[in-house]
Amino acid sequence: MDQILSEGTFSQKLLNVLDHIEYRRIEDQEDFEAIAALRYKAYKARDVLPVSAVSMLEEVDFDRQAYVFGVYYYEELISTLRVHHVTPDHRVCQSSGIFPEAVNAFLDAGMTLIDPARFAADPDVVSELPSISYLTLRPSIMAAIYFDTDRVLQHIRPAHAAFYRRVFNADTVVPPTMTETYGFELTLLASRPREVRPKLMKRYAFFDSESYERRLMFDRSPMAGMAPLTILPTARFAQATERRAVA
Repeated sequence: MDQILSEGTFSQKLLNVLDHIEYRRIEDQEDFEAIAALRYKAYKARDVLPVSAVSMLEEVDFDRQAYVFGVYYYEELISTLRVHHVTPDHRVCQSSGIFPEAVNAFLDAGMTLIDPARFAADPDVVSELPSISYLTLRPSIMAAIYFDTDRVLQHIRPAHAAFYRRVFNADTVVPPTMTETYGFELTLLASRPREVRPKLMKRYAFFDSESYERRLMFDRSPMAGMAPLTILPTARFAQATERRAVA
């Protein structure tokens, strides 16, 4: 019972934080420069700058199936995440460059994937708001729902694996392996979004979203027009809708 209560309290606290969060799909040069500066600050503070890095922006940031997001707290950029929609016909993503055999095995089996990458959070903010990592990962959950994918990948440092197993019920795909690109060990995990979603939304309400928020985040069709300047989270509305449906 204590664990249930603590999870409920934690979820409520993050819903309260989410009330002051805005997401922005990064499209213009000025915003990309801000993302690059944040990445550098975050990676340098954690001593995880890629060995061969010459810029904090990459060609894959501009791939047609990549979505770079900025997370704004009280209108200040505090974190960022890139989400890739990976399909058998379009295999570009960060994880495939690190663990190509494992990623291609999924794709050769006809699966579709979400690959979150380039997570970066302002170290000054993390010290005051450590739970911001959950809200930064939120677009990857939304992408899995929007694109109805089979797996969400996590290429991470081994020390973070317990978090992804606990929160997302992730399976280990590749054990800890030394990588040339980064000069330290990474492991590859994968979660099953269709199976995990009901329990995840019940435990962590802040991950929930309405369909129109997901469209604003990921729709690039001609009918969608220009990307919105900011996107307000809809977790509270989604949870209220679900409660009414149950009642």
